[in-house]
Amino acid sequence: MGRRAAFHNLGCRVNSYETEAMKEQLKTGGYEIVPFEPGADVYVINTCTVTNIADRKSRQMLHRAREMNPEAVVVAAGCYAEKETGSRKKDPVIDLVVGNREKSKLLQLLEDYFENRTAVSCRESVRTAKAYEELTVSGAEERTRAFIKIQDGCNQFCSYCMIPYVRGRVRSRKADAVIAEAERLAAAGFREIVLTGIHISSYGLDFTFPGENRQTPDASEEETNVILLDLLRRIAELPAVRRIRMGSLEPGIMTEEFVRGMASVSKICPQFHLSLQSGCDETLERMKRKYRTADYRRICERIRRCYDHPAITTDVIAGFPGETDGEFRKSADFVREMQFAKMHVFKYSKRDGTKAAVMPGQVPEEIKKERSRLLMEIDRDAHKAYASFYVGKPVEVLFEEAKQIRGTRCMSGHTEVFLEAHAADEIPSGAIVKCMAEAVCPDGSLSVKTVENEKH
Repeated sequence: MGRRAAFHNLGCRVNSYETEAMKEQLKTGGYEIVPFEPGADVYVINTCTVTNIADRKSRQMLHRAREMNPEAVVVAAGCYAEKETGSRKKDPVIDLVVGNREKSKLLQLLEDYFENRTAVSCRESVRTAKAYEELTVSGAEERTRAFIKIQDGCNQFCSYCMIPYVRGRVRSRKADAVIAEAERLAAAGFREIVLTGIHISSYGLDFTFPGENRQTPDASEEETNVILLDLLRRIAELPAVRRIRMGSLEPGIMTEEFVRGMASVSKICPQFHLSLQSGCDETLERMKRKYRTADYRRICERIRRCYDHPAITTDVIAGFPGETDGEFRKSADFVREMQFAKMHVFKYSKRDGTKAAVMPGQVPEEIKKERSRLLMEIDRDAHKAYASFYVGKPVEVLFEEAKQIRGTRCMSGHTEVFLEAHAADEIPSGAIVKCMAEAVCPDGSLSVKTVENEKH
């Protein structure tokens, strides 16, 4: 009987993609993939370190794995494991540490461990890595939305962020490999391709500027990331791909040429996640962000000129070191003005080793909590206002799964602008259907009724 492996993923979409790739790697190697429950021989926790809460959850899941089977091999993979490899080895519940440059070697690392019972980890430092580590997924478990990782690493070094230290510098995947994976996934029945990475705005810049700490263009009218634009166009040429969506983008990539280039590709979904982090220029300066609110406003106006009611979503940090009441009011006023379709709010989390961790004016937890609450109120109002625009209008929905909504079985999915939508009709998972939006639900999702069969 082969060994049984259980996985638990924490953190971002990149981690999710890598977890699926590691699952497929072990499955190909003869492992049985089982639920994260008692009885597995190997537990792999793909960890996250973006906040203190992520660190705590990573530790909790590692200890839970050990409790579920004291004889199992417990593997700590990913960013939390990468951050302080030496100290993580001292945690007695961890048998094997797999850094961000070693996930493609998980099968061999496990075989070495079972043979020698000695863990060797992080033999190649992620901080000096220059080549993209190839991982692929077949998408065998789903049939609706497929994520494709196109790059790793970040060169931005925002003052609050650990990611460049645990993910390394920008390393891009070759376009031919991305296209080949997109073809496989589309042939497997996926309707939507989502491009993901740690900093996809920098995709391909390491091809043009090898060895340089090259930043993404900063709200420049002249510079455009034509390498990423060309990749998007190549994916759109694949007949079986119906939709293309992008992960988080840096505002500075959204030049006039880049936005117009995307708008000319009809398969690209008009939903753009542009990280803001603060609506106050003084705070943005301390964060070491590469734009100011005037730049961001101009970029949003540009997108709205090129698209009819696009969804612009964002992230905002509450309680960054030094954020005064006045600075917070500026930030709140700005996000209210921008009328985002969705806003993800985070309380500032101190990360040891970053510049922000030693800045004066650390904001007390109770103030961060209150500021987060106020920002989330703005988000709720703005999200419902955005969704209300579509009531009485046709929308196309990619249906994904069945849900119980107020006691009724519905099929749930997402529109092109990534609004969640529910229909009481019987619709197969993976179908793209033209619907009429009838109402906005209390949670901001749309209640829709189908008007046409699946789009072909």
